[in-house]
Amino acid sequence: MLKRIAYAITASLLVASVAVAAPPKSQSKKEARETKPAETKAEMLGIVTGPKTGTYFAFGKDIAMVGEKIGITIDVKPSEGSIDNIKRINSSENAALGIVQSDVLGFLARSKSPDSIRMASNLRMIFPFYNEEVHVLARKTIKNFSDLEGKKIAIGEEGSGNMLTAINLFSMMNVTPVEMRKIPPAQGVVAVLKGELDAVIYVAGKPVRLFKNLEDLTLPENHKYAPMLEQVHFLPMDNPKMLEEYKPAEITKNDYNFVGQKLPTIAVQAVMVSFDFSEGGNKKRCERLANLGKALRAELPMLKEKGHPKWKEVNLDAELGLWKKDNCVWPPNAPAAEADKSELGQDLINIIEKNKQ
Repeated sequence: MLKRIAYAITASLLVASVAVAAPPKSQSKKEARETKPAETKAEMLGIVTGPKTGTYFAFGKDIAMVGEKIGITIDVKPSEGSIDNIKRINSSENAALGIVQSDVLGFLARSKSPDSIRMASNLRMIFPFYNEEVHVLARKTIKNFSDLEGKKIAIGEEGSGNMLTAINLFSMMNVTPVEMRKIPPAQGVVAVLKGELDAVIYVAGKPVRLFKNLEDLTLPENHKYAPMLEQVHFLPMDNPKMLEEYKPAEITKNDYNFVGQKLPTIAVQAVMVSFDFSEGGNKKRCERLANLGKALRAELPMLKEKGHPKWKEVNLDAELGLWKKDNCVWPPNAPAAEADKSELGQDLINIIEKNKQ
């Protein structure tokens, strides 16, 4: 019941915020004159990202640099994260693009709200970016995710992508904690170490400084805290249900020295998204997205070398679970790749065709 209430409250807050931000049905001539300059800036696209100190914002700046090379001005906007970005993409704000956690789609689709389900159906993936691993630090009496039933869990702050992932996983796995405490991850980790909470869920690219710092509890000067670390561990996260929406990943001793053996986990992926402009929508905006997509492909080697370090993990062609690809960037009638005409390629084709007969 608690899980369903939390899920419903979060979804309703999202829908209510969208309703407040939705564009008016009509606009006065005066308002039209006042908004026209912003709407007609040459090749202007807005992208909502994350906090200015975070990776989403840095990626937005790199994308803007690529856009500038082809004459597309991109306004990089900070935000509170995935949920905020979905609200703003769906508003009257100039926010054609956003970077979100990949599981936001499943979160919206599972909502009971018709507006949330509609938003989910209209979202499209432009490109997948990099992984953010799911860390579940729990008391050692808890052996797997299902054991979180009836327990007290720290799930991150209100409105954060971390909270979204936690609620999404509880819904997917039909697990109902007795308490979902919305506090910063650092406070959650301390509460678990002290035995005040049973687990903390934290989504971030490994190695996470917060967990790396736990290694210091084994130092001689911190010997009184060492027994606390011995009472906690990371939970394995490899249930097949999870892998329907999340990517497989792992946590190893190379990431955190208190991890005994390699541990399976899952990862969300940072994804650049937009709404579907391909059918009866804004044709000019669709063309801009297509041109930006081509430019990002062309400049990916440069971004891997000179952009944010996380660009090194990016595979723009990766498939991503439930997500539909944007038709502007990934047109359904795009020509197929040219056939391999090399001698080796032809030999392989001959073998394959022969085996078909």
